[in-house]
Amino acid sequence: MGDLMLDTNAVSALAKGRAETLVALLEERRYCVSGITEAELRFGLARRQVNADLRRIVESFLRTTDIRPWNSVCAERYANLRSELEIRGKPLAPMDLLIAAHALAEDCTLISADLAFSQVPGLRVLDWSAPLNPPAKP
Repeated sequence: MGDLMLDTNAVSALAKGRAETLVALLEERRYCVSGITEAELRFGLARRQVNADLRRIVESFLRTTDIRPWNSVCAERYANLRSELEIRGKPLAPMDLLIAAHALAEDCTLISADLAFSQVPGLRVLDWSAPLNPPAKP
């Protein structure tokens, strides 16, 4: 199994201190982010005023994290995935589609609370917002 690739919502939750379960997971596994996720995070910082602490946390995270570049392998995976999802009538938001294709190209498990990723064939997704060990059913 490959590395973990964090989606934008996972990084945002980390930066805001709202992802204790994810913090524990990242202490055990190698992880990265897509250059697409970096772009989304930087857009979030640029489009509105954020407090200085949050800006510092996000910038520090980006400086110390493996950011995987978008390349031709990702582009080919994207083209095939987009075509397949359109044929199935299950399109994904543009940035989500780019991130999903990147995770597939890198053989990463995508860490995201966005349920839309569950419709992507072959993509391993781990919902960071769900408990690691859900309570047993009675």
